[in-house]
Amino acid sequence: MDHDLGERLEAALGELLQRRTRLGLYADLVDGIGRGLDISSYPLLSGIARIGPSTAVRLGREIGLDRSGTSRYASRLETGGLLRRVPDPADVRGTLLCLTDDGEKIVALLRGRLADLLGLRLAGWPEDDARSFVAGLERFVTELR
Repeated sequence: MDHDLGERLEAALGELLQRRTRLGLYADLVDGIGRGLDISSYPLLSGIARIGPSTAVRLGREIGLDRSGTSRYASRLETGGLLRRVPDPADVRGTLLCLTDDGEKIVALLRGRLADLLGLRLAGWPEDDARSFVAGLERFVTELR
């Protein structure tokens, strides 16, 4: 594959992963939900949904936050009833962050909102282009792992 494609992909992924790009998307997702959920705490809620019950340290590593930030946002979400802390069966001194039933419902709502937002971005594309893009991105992510 040619070097130009790699450079173009690097630039596009760099833009996509920039904090300002993510925060703009998160703002649309969390609008009107409250309960401690905002653009800063969304990655934590989403991260727990993806990896399951987790220590603050492990979750922080997964989502790119330090332990104090993870704990601070977890406290907000706990106060809002979206997550709870439970004893860690692997460490009697530790706790795990887990979604509550309400947290799981909110995650389902957010995933639906995100799917709708992304679908709207692709709606103006020719259908074959949109399907090829999604299939290619799925393959790319799979191969990265």
